[in-house]
Amino acid sequence: MPHQPQWIFDGSIPQADRARFVDEAVTAFKTVFDPEIPCDIYELGLIYKVEVEAERLVKVEMTLTAPGCPVAGELARSVEAAIGAVNGTMGAKVDVVFDPPWNQSRMSDEARIALDMF
Repeated sequence: MPHQPQWIFDGSIPQADRARFVDEAVTAFKTVFDPEIPCDIYELGLIYKVEVEAERLVKVEMTLTAPGCPVAGELARSVEAAIGAVNGTMGAKVDVVFDPPWNQSRMSDEARIALDMF
């Protein structure tokens, strides 16, 4: 299992909605792939924090496998589009952060197998 992101929900969001959102958000994250590594951003452990506000705007904190990644903006826009399409959300805002820096320990076993790292 990858390093799970921190999930933060506004207190007004019912528990059942939270569980559904987490399932659908994980599915959405898994549609976005790192352009340099044939693996999705969720399994790579690039998602650090997901915060869902009362009005259902979703803030995502994520990182990149390398700070100099030339497609940082493109990747953030892909995540915003994927999460913004999750049922019940009012949109998404992605912040790319480098603290803590990403390392291979954040990857899931699935990602390691996909990349022949065992």
